[in-house]
Amino acid sequence: MTSATQTTPPETGETLELDAVILGAGVAGLYQLHQLRQQGLRVLVFDRAGDVGGTWWWNRYPGARFDSEAYIYQYLFDEDLYKGWSWSEKFPGQPEIERWMRYVADRLDLRRDIRFGTTVTSAHYDEDRGRWTIRTDRGDVVDAQFFVSCAGMLSAPLEDVFAGQADFTGGIFHTSRWPAEGVELAGKRVGVVGIGATGIQVIQTVAEQVAQLTVFARTPQYVLPMKSPAYGEAEQAAYKGRFDELKSTIPHTFTGFEYDFEHVWAECTPEQRREVLEEIYADGSLKLWLAGFGEMFFSQEVNDEISGFVREKMRVRLKDPRLIDVLVPTDYGFGTHRVPLERSYLEVYHRENVELVGVRDNPITRIVASGIELADGTTHELDVIVLATGFDAGTGSLTRIDVRGRGERSLTEDWGRDIRTMMGLQVHGYPNLLTTAVPLAPSAALCNMTTCLQQQTEWIADAIRHVRERGLSTIEATAEGEAAWVAHHDETAGATLIANTTGWYLGSNVPGKPRRVLSYTGGVGTYRQKCDEVAREGYPGFDIR
Repeated sequence: MTSATQTTPPETGETLELDAVILGAGVAGLYQLHQLRQQGLRVLVFDRAGDVGGTWWWNRYPGARFDSEAYIYQYLFDEDLYKGWSWSEKFPGQPEIERWMRYVADRLDLRRDIRFGTTVTSAHYDEDRGRWTIRTDRGDVVDAQFFVSCAGMLSAPLEDVFAGQADFTGGIFHTSRWPAEGVELAGKRVGVVGIGATGIQVIQTVAEQVAQLTVFARTPQYVLPMKSPAYGEAEQAAYKGRFDELKSTIPHTFTGFEYDFEHVWAECTPEQRREVLEEIYADGSLKLWLAGFGEMFFSQEVNDEISGFVREKMRVRLKDPRLIDVLVPTDYGFGTHRVPLERSYLEVYHRENVELVGVRDNPITRIVASGIELADGTTHELDVIVLATGFDAGTGSLTRIDVRGRGERSLTEDWGRDIRTMMGLQVHGYPNLLTTAVPLAPSAALCNMTTCLQQQTEWIADAIRHVRERGLSTIEATAEGEAAWVAHHDETAGATLIANTTGWYLGSNVPGKPRRVLSYTGGVGTYRQKCDEVAREGYPGFDIR
């Protein structure tokens, strides 16, 4: 049960006393709220967005859609909730995903404990009382025992990235801050900066709408073609009939998808390897990345062969040597960066109204009134600039808030020196701050997000229950426990080829950010087992008092 005072705003200056505050009303936050309410806790969620959805509320740019199969990007804790929603295709677009999130919120009656349009500005821990004081931009002051971050791993966009952005006379839009009313692009000169997964979705969607599309490309991407068949009643009934199978399988695979690595490179002949690669490439999903040959992440020789296979597929479609030079990666291996799915993306560059500008050796120096200026002095005149420039992944959602733990230590400063967590669930020095989708857990990058976020929020709910049922007050990662997990994480990551690359997986896209592989690379199933073992053994590595 929840108290009516939870959703009644306090008078200015008054303090609202709760059991828990949750940051974010996305996939993790909604489920976390549901679980804590089931324990009888007084809980409030704050979210800057205008409605539920998290990343699916903010990322409404043209072409935004799933690249996880829709029927696995769902909650698995309630069969009726799962079967009560029907997807229209395998990889649906943002509007449908947002509707699904609203369906979940309404079905579970969650909105009454969510404060939308509200930004948490600070969260300070009171050592004497063992409680958090959370403040918002609307003047809310909340006293809570637990502060749970469900803000998401890609929720802190890199928006102000070029000098002179304020001088541009047209419109500048970051993809994750796309206006709900949309942006008029028809007949305009549009520039897209960035060709990661988001940039690719925008480019392939708007090319036929605009008068001129100029793409500014720095880091080429390995891409895989997406196949998204429509789902009618028969297809919907088929995947719903697999609920028990999916529930028992998905949480234990390497990446939280329904498929897992099935083939061993050394046990296949060259002909068999090629046959496997062709078959899973034709699937039109992320299967080549997440269910091909697991040796690809550890063996340079295997990775070189698979990377060559994907390059070959891309070159055949691009044809033009100059396009191939800019768009086909050669300095890192397939699978060591995020792999985007695309729909005729490469063919876009053959259109007469599309210009590809390579900016690796001729970088963008500034935005001027009329457009984008490069290092060689060239100016590309534009009406609209779309920034697909990425995020401060994993850490940015919390470092942009004034979070202070014991002794007034600052999380922004701590993570500015070294990114450390205990299993991605807590940080030493911050009692009763529990976290999802932060570094050193699979949810930081290498996971079907609903799979990992369900697991983390369930662990957090159980930990909170454990503390309260014993009449205790706080749970905090110990320095020794955190150090042991960081060492295990680094050893595991260091065995992979990912550790030898650059990019947002290691925080390289944010100047000054400490270098560390953000995501736990030991696998989703292994991580779950380790978390379950910790809870079963009475939370070693955590101090509960």
